[in-house]
Amino acid sequence: MSDRLSTELPDRLTLDNPHDRGAVASPLPVVVQRVMIGLFVAGFVLSGVYAATEHWRRATFTLGTALLWLTVMRLTCDSKVIGLVAVRSRRFDALFTTALGAAMLWLSWSVDALGS
Repeated sequence: MSDRLSTELPDRLTLDNPHDRGAVASPLPVVVQRVMIGLFVAGFVLSGVYAATEHWRRATFTLGTALLWLTVMRLTCDSKVIGLVAVRSRRFDALFTTALGAAMLWLSWSVDALGS
């Protein structure tokens, strides 16, 4: 027996999202899926920059748009590619990010600009 820890998983144990077992693989190439991730991260970071510079309406609009983009990603990308974004089933994640994104967009549109 070796002193080192084994990095192999026991039989039938996997790190895949259990909610996506048996799901059809994405028809998009992995490169396209990674570009989609990059666009999401760019939108997320940009919303943080807007928030840090006190442009809250732009920040909420950008974050809402990024969350709606995340919905598209969750429905079209493989769970192994998007990693931690795939929390629950595709349906739940898509509904959750759509609701949050729509709420953020509504918030950015509905609240008065307060003179800006």
